[in-house]
Amino acid sequence: MKNKTSFLPREGEAQPSRCPDNSAFKQQRLPAWKPQLTIASVLSSFFLTGAFCLTVGVCLVLSANSVREIQIDYSDKCSDCSRFRENSSNWNKECHCSVNFTLKEAILGDVFMYYGLENFFQNHRRYVTSRSDAQLLGRNVNIQRSYCAPFITYRNGTPMAPCGAIANSMFNDTIDLFYSRNSSVIQVPLLKTGNSWWTDKNVKFRNPESYNLSSAFAGTARPPYWQKPVYLLDEEDERNNGFVNDDFIIWMRVSAFATFRNLYRRVRRVRHFAEGLPAGNYTFRISYNFPVTRFKGRKHVILSTVVWSGGSNPFLGIAYLVSGTAATLTGFVITGIHLKLRKKKTYFQKQ
Repeated sequence: MKNKTSFLPREGEAQPSRCPDNSAFKQQRLPAWKPQLTIASVLSSFFLTGAFCLTVGVCLVLSANSVREIQIDYSDKCSDCSRFRENSSNWNKECHCSVNFTLKEAILGDVFMYYGLENFFQNHRRYVTSRSDAQLLGRNVNIQRSYCAPFITYRNGTPMAPCGAIANSMFNDTIDLFYSRNSSVIQVPLLKTGNSWWTDKNVKFRNPESYNLSSAFAGTARPPYWQKPVYLLDEEDERNNGFVNDDFIIWMRVSAFATFRNLYRRVRRVRHFAEGLPAGNYTFRISYNFPVTRFKGRKHVILSTVVWSGGSNPFLGIAYLVSGTAATLTGFVITGIHLKLRKKKTYFQKQ
């Protein structure tokens, strides 16, 4: 073993310097732009920023206000079905209710149907993590260990597919829209596919590889609150089943707030609805499956259009208006301070 003193410099030897090399880069002598802050440049930046934010904010608010939207709360009108669903012994029985409403003016353009929930907290820490991404990617359907507990297996050991609290609590009301035209009732055609994000549909969610879905999910069981297995979510379209079902994908993207809305359907623009929804009498026929009374929640159906800035949420426009107002007021405050100090300087120079 070497002596510790052997690492110390000998007497008379120069100690190595820890200073950076004498180069333009390490000594920070490279050419650089050094802005000189003057009162003119500072004030112009504040006023230009304020004018830009105010202009964008006004455009966003006006755009959001131009969205046509109608919201129907069916929590009270379907209260009988809600109480019926609270009894777990009625899980395999159907309950239907109807909600009538009138459009005084036509809703032109593309019309989107949303379902809304109030007081449903999807942002709980254990709820958000209660899923298995490996299972949703189709890599391993029979998940044994994950964050899905307690919704991972049944008492007999049968794994759930999909597992987790998010999937188990999936919104499963069926909502149909009917239009009363003269003496006839016409069902409004609705599109149930093409509503999810492309990245979710093609990247984050995949079905396990197999010649058919029923064999791919063999040995698994549906979540306890589901009425159908995952491979029969859409009996009309085989491509919209399993983990790539649009309704399932949209529900799995949890909300940050207790009150939220999710896209449910889009109105197909054909025949009487080629221009949108005409004015007249309409009826929502709802197959009620999702009870909300226990957590004091409420449910809505929303019919809405969209504009270039999105839906009817004015938050972004208000944020721009607040930022623009703050920048403009700051510019005026700095201007007042500058004028006051300049007067004092002129007064003392005269003295």
